Amino acid sequence: MFVYFLRHASAGQTLTSAKKDEKRGLDKDGIEQCGYIGRALSALGVQVETILSSPLKRSTQTAALVGNEMGHEGKLLTESALRPQAGFAEFQKMLEKYARQDAILLVGHNPNLSEFLGRVISGNGSEAVIELKKGAVAKVEMRRSAGSLSWCITPRILRTLYAAATESSRPKTSRK
Repeated sequence: MFVYFLRHASAGQTLTSAKKDEKRGLDKDGIEQCGYIGRALSALGVQVETILSSPLKRSTQTAALVGNEMGHEGKLLTESALRPQAGFAEFQKMLEKYARQDAILLVGHNPNLSEFLGRVISGNGSEAVIELKKGAVAKVEMRRSAGSLSWCITPRILRTLYAAATESSRPKTSRK
């Protein structure tokens, strides 16, 4: 099974009220990041059977926007195991629940999403250190309870590649 770990895109500053912070949506940069990530995943031929998101607004927005760019037609599902305060045991139970699927996309928060990614790819039960930046996505190939990191990309990398591709596709003007 392939598991794609996607940290929610940019959503501005954390709010002091936890209840209000759960309803904090993406900012302009975050919406733009979702476009880059979704188009890149589509260009890479990524297809997922299920998109699972933390129930917090910034994650569900990220999941919906990226899924739309990928052409995903399935329903977006929310999982408490992807909430900011969720533990690794909850995360493992969630993975077991979807283990029969070929590919899933998980959208969540740091620090736990990076921790879950690190623990899944370290073979000895310790934790590899991989910090997912906002809007970053990592592809992991799971075999039983351990995974192998295939790649990890950030919106900044994709924005740079997009700008370079756009620049190189513009017609060159000749100087006399």
